[in-house]
Amino acid sequence: MSDAKPQHLMPVTQEFCAHIAKLTPGDLPAKALHEGRRGVLDWLGCALAGVHHPTLDHLIGVLQEVGGRAQATVFARSLRLGLLEAPLANGLAAHVLDFDDTHMGGVVLHTSSPVLAALFALAERRPVGGAAFLLAYAAGFEAGVRTGQTAPGHYKGGWHLTGTLGSVAAAVAGGKLLDLDAPRLTHAMGIGATQAAGMQQNRGTMCKSLHAGRAASNGVLAALLAERGFDSSSEIIEGRRGYCRIYSDVAKPEALLDELGTRWEITRNGHKPYACGVVLHPVIDAVIALRTKYSIDPATVEAIELRGHPMLLSTTGVAEPTTGLQSKFSVYHSAAVAMIDGAARIPQYRDQRALDPAVIALRRKVVVTTDDSLGKDQAEAVVVIRGARHRVFIQHATGTCDNPMSDEAIEAKFMDNAQPVIGADRAGKVRDLVWGLDRVGDVRELVALLA
Repeated sequence: MSDAKPQHLMPVTQEFCAHIAKLTPGDLPAKALHEGRRGVLDWLGCALAGVHHPTLDHLIGVLQEVGGRAQATVFARSLRLGLLEAPLANGLAAHVLDFDDTHMGGVVLHTSSPVLAALFALAERRPVGGAAFLLAYAAGFEAGVRTGQTAPGHYKGGWHLTGTLGSVAAAVAGGKLLDLDAPRLTHAMGIGATQAAGMQQNRGTMCKSLHAGRAASNGVLAALLAERGFDSSSEIIEGRRGYCRIYSDVAKPEALLDELGTRWEITRNGHKPYACGVVLHPVIDAVIALRTKYSIDPATVEAIELRGHPMLLSTTGVAEPTTGLQSKFSVYHSAAVAMIDGAARIPQYRDQRALDPAVIALRRKVVVTTDDSLGKDQAEAVVVIRGARHRVFIQHATGTCDNPMSDEAIEAKFMDNAQPVIGADRAGKVRDLVWGLDRVGDVRELVALLA
């Protein structure tokens, strides 16, 4: 038997895009279809929850000043902007609370914010059925996640993947929604990739959510340009100066095609029960479990000792956050509010909570160590009370692929996020439409409920 690696008939970018271009809604497996519905519902709730955040107010003020012809809806703002501006606004709104989904299959990518913000804008350009919409959504996962897998050192290099990979994901998703042929879809992927940007240095600032919105807008631009014949490199991933080589110290271009057509990345997506950085979730699970199991009075806590994956400190090591956005990347703050409130949702990450004296006092009792042997979804918490030590270990955080949120939990999260913004009646109609989205004839029916 030969040990030779299989030889591909064409460069990997072209082969990938040829595969995506020929897909039809009937090719989407039932599990991928269902994960698509779950993802749309969860993301819409996050987008609605973020529509009144001050970060979006700043952005919309500028977009209204500089924007073009009103063509697409900004959710829950009674506002329409241009095809490039509306996805920028909706993508930012959905990511600003750090409550949106996270794929952790070799990357840490909030795929839905750039992809769905782009797709909803393009779906207002001409009639689009729900089945085609969900297929394009799944195609965005394939492009974004797999591109990340070709560049294993990408995150380590300081890039914010939702901005960089998000541009690629949104471009391919948008191109698929426009039914581009293989050559033009290849160009869309290249145009998206050449716009890829986003720096982890901006974590905890308004710029982090801007990355998601910018990626969505980049994707729309890439798809529309490719539709009109604008070209790019046809080897944008694997080329000598391609994506996987300049964004990573290790290049694995063949990963773009690994199990393509049999492994659907959307089926490995994760959803957030907590409104903060995803590597905090096992810690929060552990602290809440301790609080519940031992009926702990936070005033009696002498120390909270945490052990987690190295990303716990490298990503969420902010010791003294002074804003809500910063607190979303503080393991100390998250452990404190989890112990005091038994929760880590939107109210726990507001500016007032970051400055609360009781939270500040408790987070200064949190000690964190890291352990290379632990997975990103694992953590241990020990609470010390009057010298006694109580321990909980989390094998897989809630919402991850190995411990997923149920459909009921996804729906409850959506309703909690959506009802205060659009009311219970409209939220219920959105929920019902999304659960049957593959049978909807025109996605603009859903958009009308979100306006």
